[in-house]
Amino acid sequence: MALKERLRGLKSLAGPFAPFDATATPDDSRGLFETWLCDAIDGGIPEAHAMTLSTVDEQGYPDARVLILKNVDADGWHFASTKLSPKGRQIAAQPRAALTFYWQPLGRQVRLRGPVIEMSREICEADFLARPIGSRAGALLARQSDVLVSDAALDAGLAEQRRRIEAAPSTVSPTWAVYAVKPNEVEFWQADEERRHTRLRYRRENHGGWTSERLWP
Repeated sequence: MALKERLRGLKSLAGPFAPFDATATPDDSRGLFETWLCDAIDGGIPEAHAMTLSTVDEQGYPDARVLILKNVDADGWHFASTKLSPKGRQIAAQPRAALTFYWQPLGRQVRLRGPVIEMSREICEADFLARPIGSRAGALLARQSDVLVSDAALDAGLAEQRRRIEAAPSTVSPTWAVYAVKPNEVEFWQADEERRHTRLRYRRENHGGWTSERLWP
């Protein structure tokens, strides 16, 4: 069977999905997001905190990868990375990004976009020290997305950084950063089996508050 036919035969948005009353939502997009995220966590959805981060490179091409949400607060939606990575360099050049969450069993998607800010050094260091030792070793190695010539080189580099951490457990990568996307727009999308999807978009006003509006499916 050709790939096209195989794809056509796959089911999508089969449901059933819970209804979404877009008229009974909080004034702030963060409140609704936290409710949906907790629904996903409580529903046992694997890696409910996973999200797609989209940035733009120096040639204007979009770049996307899956990361983990670290926090949501008044500063925005948080994630962490080394500043030497492609995403770190892209954010430094163009500090704007989009985030996408998708919880398939619930038929729910959240999209947001806005400027990116770097959090305080204290927050960055605390995040780094809370990471598993293997993650810290990789960040200290600072070779993310470089061309890898051999597994032996990777193993040797990580082993060296592990020894460094074991000798000085408080070691923190100077290039580690926690970023926050402070969205101008947040869209909530609830699937419907008949494709009569419910879409609700929040837009930030100049005074800092939010206005919400329904969108056509």
